[in-house]
Order: sequence, then structure tokens, then C-alpha cells
Amino acid sequence: MPAFNANSFHDRMDAGAKARALELGRAKKRAEALKETAAERMAERIQIAADREARRAAREAIKAAEAERLAAEARAETERLEAERLAAEEAKRREEEEYEAAKKWLAEEETRKITKLLADQKALRDAKYAARKQRRR
Repeated sequence: MPAFNANSFHDRMDAGAKARALELGRAKKRAEALKETAAERMAERIQIAADREARRAAREAIKAAEAERLAAEARAETERLEAERLAAEEAKRREEEEYEAAKKWLAEEETRKITKLLADQKALRDAKYAARKQRRR
């Protein structure tokens, strides 16, 4: 046989209502406690957001500084390469000028040698003719 349950429908309804009222009271107490600390929590959230924004700004500043450093390095490298190119062109131009000067000097030296040789040959020939004329007299 089932056990006799002395609780009636109304008793159960009253117990449920009391439980709901008790839970509602607890929820109101929690809500009031949260209302009291709401300003603190809001200030904390605002501070967290400000800190987050400061960290983001710091990261952006670091990125910008790094980008500027890389750009400066790239400019320096470009300037260095341009200076090297100009130095190489100048060296090549000087080398070509020296080559042309040496070539011109060699040509002049060759002309002097040939002129001297021709003059020596003419002098020798003239000496022979003069000696021949001297023998005929």
C-alpha cells in the first residue's frame, strides 16, 4: 500500500509560492548588492578598456617606429647603393680617361720614334751622299 501523504494540493501550492517568494527575495538582495557595486564595476570596466586602448596604442606606436626604422634602413641602403654606383661609374670614367691618355701617349711616342728613325735614316743617307760627293772631287 502506498504511504499516506498528508500534504494536500493547497499545501503544495503554498510551499511552492513560499519557495518562489524566497528565491525572489534572494534575487532582489543580489540585485541590490550588485547595484551598490555597479559603479565600482563600471569604473573597473572603464579602466580595463582604457588599459586595453593604451596597450593597443603602444603596439601601434611600436609598429610605426619599426616601419619607420625599416624605411630609414631601406633609404640608407638605397643611398649606399647609389653612392657605390656613382663611385663605380667615376672609377670607370677615370680608368677610360687613363686608358685614352696612355693610348694617346703611346701613339705620340710611336710617332716620335718613327720621326726620329726617319730623321736618322735621312741623316745617314745624307752622310752617304756627302761622302760620295767628297770622293768624286
